[in-house]
Amino acid sequence: MSATVLITDYGFKNIDLERATIKGAGFHLKTAQCRTPGEVLEAARDVDALIVQWAPLNAQVIAALPKRVRVVVRYGIGVDNIDLPAATARGLPVCNVPDYCIDEVADHAMALALALARQLPQTHARTIAGEWKITPPAAMPAFRDMIFACAGFGRIARAVLARARAFGFRLAAYDPFVPNSEFTAIGVTQLSRDELFESASILSLHLPLNTETRHFIDATRLQSFRSATVLVNTSRGGLIDTVALAKALHAGRLGGAGLDVYETEPLSGDHPLLDAPNAILTSHTAWFSEASVPRLQRLAAEEAVRALRGESLKNQLNRAVSSIS
Repeated sequence: MSATVLITDYGFKNIDLERATIKGAGFHLKTAQCRTPGEVLEAARDVDALIVQWAPLNAQVIAALPKRVRVVVRYGIGVDNIDLPAATARGLPVCNVPDYCIDEVADHAMALALALARQLPQTHARTIAGEWKITPPAAMPAFRDMIFACAGFGRIARAVLARARAFGFRLAAYDPFVPNSEFTAIGVTQLSRDELFESASILSLHLPLNTETRHFIDATRLQSFRSATVLVNTSRGGLIDTVALAKALHAGRLGGAGLDVYETEPLSGDHPLLDAPNAILTSHTAWFSEASVPRLQRLAAEEAVRALRGESLKNQLNRAVSSIS
């Protein structure tokens, strides 16, 4: 009997690419729109692989999944809705799709950084209010005199730094899990965590969210920033204590903040970030382009097919997982 792949939930216009890939490989496809653990378990009866977007796969769900389930594939990079330790304890591979939107996220992070470093929101607001000045609202160093730093030194961070290099920034990054030789090879200065906060003119976050990195930027860390520092987050919302960030922006302790992700999405109508000065807030759109969506769908389906064929998985997360990537 042919194996079955369950897509637990999806927000795409259609799943034609997944259907073509999975059925073309000789397997069956089943779809659902699960929102609760119970709905996942009901839909997952008699299936062999799961492709998940937002549906919750907590420890109880993973423990109760049929023994025949061979893999869980997440549409996207983060796996916050999947209990990775529980899956690891069960011996269930969990895979993501980390390479479908590298350029898109890097472009978005760079756009936020450049707009804030050149004080575009502030100057725009001043101009439309009728105030015409040919100098910016605050001190503005040349890019060549600024340190563009990334927290994390994975694929997206390196793509961001490649873009920053083209603008003449001095490049630096923090990632204790990457050897110094990899920084040196592409001309990036390796920083300690303290050095990262003390020296960055622009700090772009590219970390996974886990117990070690939650609130990587908190009220204490914000105090150690230079007053003109620009903070960018296109990674995981929980990396920043956003209430503390809003207070720092209102107090003028930062040059600006560009955020695409938040601790809770969407932002509540009374969140203090919404009226914080010198901020650009986008609605988790960094990943998107007309090319990234079909690429995500196709790559997720291909990973599920590899698992069902017994082939090596391309992006299994729970074999040797580092804290920062």
